[in-house]
Amino acid sequence: MDDPFDAGAGSILRQPKAVWATAGASVVAFMGIGLVDPILPSIARGLDATAGQVSLLFTSYFLITAVAMLLTGFVSSRIGGRKTLLLGLAFVVVFAGLAGTSDTVGQLVGFRAGWGLGNALFVSTALAVIVGAAAGGSAAAILLYESALGLGMACGPLLGAVLGNISWRYPFFGTATLMAIGFLCITAFLKEQPKPARRTSILDPIRALGHGGLASAAASAFFYNYTFFTVLAFTPFVLNMSPYRSGAVFFAWGVLLALFSVVVAPRMQKRLGSLKVLGGSLVLLAADVLVLGYGGHTAAVVCTILSGAFIGVNNTVYTELALGVSDAPRPVASAGYNFVRWFAAAAAPYFAPKIEEWTDIHVPFVVAAVTAVLGAVVVLVRRNALTHDAAELQPRHATEDGVTVFAN
Repeated sequence: MDDPFDAGAGSILRQPKAVWATAGASVVAFMGIGLVDPILPSIARGLDATAGQVSLLFTSYFLITAVAMLLTGFVSSRIGGRKTLLLGLAFVVVFAGLAGTSDTVGQLVGFRAGWGLGNALFVSTALAVIVGAAAGGSAAAILLYESALGLGMACGPLLGAVLGNISWRYPFFGTATLMAIGFLCITAFLKEQPKPARRTSILDPIRALGHGGLASAAASAFFYNYTFFTVLAFTPFVLNMSPYRSGAVFFAWGVLLALFSVVVAPRMQKRLGSLKVLGGSLVLLAADVLVLGYGGHTAAVVCTILSGAFIGVNNTVYTELALGVSDAPRPVASAGYNFVRWFAAAAAPYFAPKIEEWTDIHVPFVVAAVTAVLGAVVVLVRRNALTHDAAELQPRHATEDGVTVFAN
């Protein structure tokens, strides 16, 4: 396999302006996921809310994102990829700005739900647009998308810390401003994408889950995402650090996530195979979160950062499985897959604080370790169904089949 970072024609660095505009806006979109991490304790104090109430910022966001997976293909196959991106960006600008004006935690949770709808419309379309417009084939396009994801996940907590140290409201206003810039860039540089020959129905992603391989990938990713978002949404309360320090921890976490998703994971897959890499990474993630939960404060910091490496590897492998394991059109298959897995992202931030209330601070991480192992068990038991990978993800499918791919 050629090095995608080589300066030749297949490099992810040699791309049209439309691709860079979409990727840049994607960075900001993914920043919104981890933006609130360093300021969760500050929000709780500012709005006189409990950890469980503040964690609903993630639950409302991802619950709407999960349901919206059934709508993104329906919308984009009718109005086109460019208009879908712009609609999603407009929603984020409005609701992120409103979130910064919240006077109660209920208002903030509600505005985050609207933000989640906009983010779903945008990011579910962004990968397909990048794949369709990128130079160098879909492998380079996926790595570019993963780079945007990693950079956004790394920079989100950092931005949240810098602005949140002034006021917990400022990170929301900052996101709205950055997404408005992204809106202008998409408007200026991205031409309308070809509409699919066949319009996507709301039920198409559900029907796609009838494929055993896709259903297995979705089930495994469901368990993995519970672990992922226990780390992301619950750990800030365990670390109990200032916004700057918490932001630095999650910035380092995001750097490892980006490095391992873009650079390390493809090399490991080539050498060991995707399923071995995925299963091993899930088991190591389970061990990591156990130490995070039961170790001292220093161990918790180190394990939080280290989890970024395992999460980065998992994200890349799951993306490729979702895009290649099913015979269904890739955008439809990906929407069905994400519909399942984002429910875990909504559940973890809600249940982790509840489990702590019912037991103690260690048990949420025991549950997270168990779900990571369950994800690995699904991979092991269903390995035959998961080996029907597409040899190469052809860019034409992204535009012919519809524009609703989002696998991270």
